[in-house]
Amino acid sequence: MSELRNLLHTMRQDVGVVVERDPSVSTGWEALLHPALPALWTHRMAAPLHRRGHRILAKLLSNAARTITGVEIHPGATMGRRVFIDHGAGVVIGETAVIGDDVTIFHQVTLGAVGWWTDNDRPSGQRRHPVVGDRVVIGCNASVLGPVTIGDDAIIGAQALVTSEVPAGSRVHAPVATPSHLSLSTAGAAKRISVAAVKSA
Repeated sequence: MSELRNLLHTMRQDVGVVVERDPSVSTGWEALLHPALPALWTHRMAAPLHRRGHRILAKLLSNAARTITGVEIHPGATMGRRVFIDHGAGVVIGETAVIGDDVTIFHQVTLGAVGWWTDNDRPSGQRRHPVVGDRVVIGCNASVLGPVTIGDDAIIGAQALVTSEVPAGSRVHAPVATPSHLSLSTAGAAKRISVAAVKSA
């Protein structure tokens, strides 16, 4: 009974954090329609089943949530309190990943392993996925791969690829695109070449 009370309390916190961190959501009722919330709640029910050895049932729940929401959270992953998955589409969280409290994860984030060619050589039961500390922010399309640790309060920028330890409070940035300008004569030449190529084809 106490486990059920704890689950309900955690789920209420999940609703509250959607209202707190998503400017487009103004009420708890509206937060219930947040696209990633069903995936998170399904995981919170599937994880205890997985720990108790009901792996097939846990995976069925996980697969159902993935089909509906586009968010894939392995039931073996450990999720902290008040985790906010914004938008959600394309998020993948691996089996041995550990996510702390008050973490924000944007869409298309992968918390994955390096690959089977490395993981098959690891001793059985060894962690293959990242540990993410408290209050970490992981930007869209970032990938954190392998048994690395992201320290508390770190920020992983959009598009970043992380394969090594990140100290607490650090910021990790991916290369930023820089605009380039074509002169009118260059742009015209490029257009003429393109037209000529189409005619000759």
